[in-house]
Amino acid sequence: MQQSFYALIRDDMKAVDAVIQTQLHSNVVLINQVAQYIIAGGGKRMRPSLLLLAAGSLGYRGEHQHMLAAVIEFIHTATLLHDDVVDESALRRGRETANVVFGNAASVLAGDFLHSRAFQMMVQVGNLRAMQVLSDATNVIAEGEVLQLMNCHDPDVDEANYLKVIRFKTARLFEAAAQLGAIVAGATPEEERGLVAYGMHLGTAFQLVDDVLDYSADETETGKHLGDDLAEGKPTLPLIHVMQHGAPEAAAAVRRAIETGGRDDFPAVLAAIRATDALAHTRHVAQMEAEQAKTAISPLPDSQYKKALLELAAFAADRTH
Repeated sequence: MQQSFYALIRDDMKAVDAVIQTQLHSNVVLINQVAQYIIAGGGKRMRPSLLLLAAGSLGYRGEHQHMLAAVIEFIHTATLLHDDVVDESALRRGRETANVVFGNAASVLAGDFLHSRAFQMMVQVGNLRAMQVLSDATNVIAEGEVLQLMNCHDPDVDEANYLKVIRFKTARLFEAAAQLGAIVAGATPEEERGLVAYGMHLGTAFQLVDDVLDYSADETETGKHLGDDLAEGKPTLPLIHVMQHGAPEAAAAVRRAIETGGRDDFPAVLAAIRATDALAHTRHVAQMEAEQAKTAISPLPDSQYKKALLELAAFAADRTH
């Protein structure tokens, strides 16, 4: 799926990469080092790809999409830099995180640089609606980060509240990417609403699968340590499901692990997860989100780009890394 997916937007992604490299430059050497380090770390580039596919699905072939796709990637990268400091993460995409290599202060400040550079780039595009979407999105993402922080070490977070955090923290940037593609392409209101809903459901499915992989993946594939969420005391959906539906002993083990954080309880929690259908349940919720994403873009005209969007939704829910 990914080969056909990337082949469709290969030239556009090269143009986006060129914009990224140009806009990354700073006269401050340390900013260049940190920004280049995390950008060079790879990643799926799903958010800028989503913007390109959304615009392409409506027949847009202009250049504004390249700048806006780079803006989306800069905002995402800035949140990664800040997240790794807040979460005290040591590994991302199979490499040491920027905060380990350069220190917390440099990572936070480089993230600030990327955020502010993103807003400079928005102004260059000169589309007021695009600026409104992006400024609203960055604000909601920040609220989602704080909501997640408030939920840490709280075993009483339920599924609805957890999904709210996902919608804010992760799905909102997917939503913004899809909406920007619609805006630059001059979408009808119905088409834009469909792409907004698609992005929201796609981003939710993507995060839910991340929750599954935190307890089931091969670390060499994910490039991060298993159990990172547990170590931070995050009550993700597999844990919430165990507490609600697992045996009393399993629920108590998970509850204690969330309250205390750390990795000491990871073996007991992993056993509790495997003793229930927690991972299957989370996968099922992700697949339902993916199906809603597919349904949302039914108003779009048939094209290779629409087909790729449908495949992307399936990939988000079925992926193993």
